[in-house]
Amino acid sequence: MTLQGMACIEARNLRKAFGATIALDGIDLRVEEGRILGLVGPNGAGKTTALNAILGLTSYQGELKVLGRDPWTERDQLMRDVCFIADVAILPRWLRVSQALEYVAGVHPRFDRGKAEGFLARTNIRLASRVRELSKGMVTQLHLALVMAIDARLLVLDEPTLGLDILYRKQFYDSLLNDYFDRNRTIVVATHQVDEIQHVLTDLMFINRGRIVLNCSMEEVESRYLEVTVRPEQVAAARALRPMHQRQALGRTVLLFDGLDRQQLDGFGDVRTPSVADLFVAMLADKPGDKPGNQVGQALGNYEGAAR
Repeated sequence: MTLQGMACIEARNLRKAFGATIALDGIDLRVEEGRILGLVGPNGAGKTTALNAILGLTSYQGELKVLGRDPWTERDQLMRDVCFIADVAILPRWLRVSQALEYVAGVHPRFDRGKAEGFLARTNIRLASRVRELSKGMVTQLHLALVMAIDARLLVLDEPTLGLDILYRKQFYDSLLNDYFDRNRTIVVATHQVDEIQHVLTDLMFINRGRIVLNCSMEEVESRYLEVTVRPEQVAAARALRPMHQRQALGRTVLLFDGLDRQQLDGFGDVRTPSVADLFVAMLADKPGDKPGNQVGQALGNYEGAAR
């Protein structure tokens, strides 16, 4: 992450335990204002706990400031500048769309009802419809319309498009980026479907077992990591350069390198920047203390399940 500019979120030695389970294990974190952070990790890694701490929904040990406030003790004031979309529908099924607009207008001083109605006018959602009559994708569109009509400085998304088909996912992120993000707001999104939005992220963070295992800008990802589909006769020579991970794809050996120049790798085969999913699997693969293949299997299972 860049160290310039104002910090939207700043944490030092952030810890959270549920009994004997360590959910957050001494996290240091800094998110600059005007950034879009992708938070990625396997199930149980600590993503949701971290988001709940940022939102003031759970207590914690260590230091945490969000927009300059302690989210646990100053949540009422903080929520005037923060919005949240969860991975589950939270609107009552009996509620009409028009009633949802009336409710948010009544409780949030920075809600612009006209703006929300303008967003909804571009969808197939009718103001008279009840939530139970909407598809899951339409409910997500309704959530987004409500959120985008609030003049907030920070938007937190926890698997916001989980279970949606690719059309709704694309519409969701297109609306978010074209109609909401203005480089003054900050967005934190936890998702397994990060490959779909990696081109819009400014920063990337991998979390596993309550610890951060990667924290960098997307520019650093592109300049630091390279993946090579190696020609068979070059495999031994390429492995001598000590790749951080290898896998098989369509009968070819694919090696992932950290910190090498492209010129050092050009002679071995096709060189490219790895996808975030491939980098994620590589960094979580068979760490000390794991049973062989555990982290790889879990990571692949999460991505494949999200894709389905």
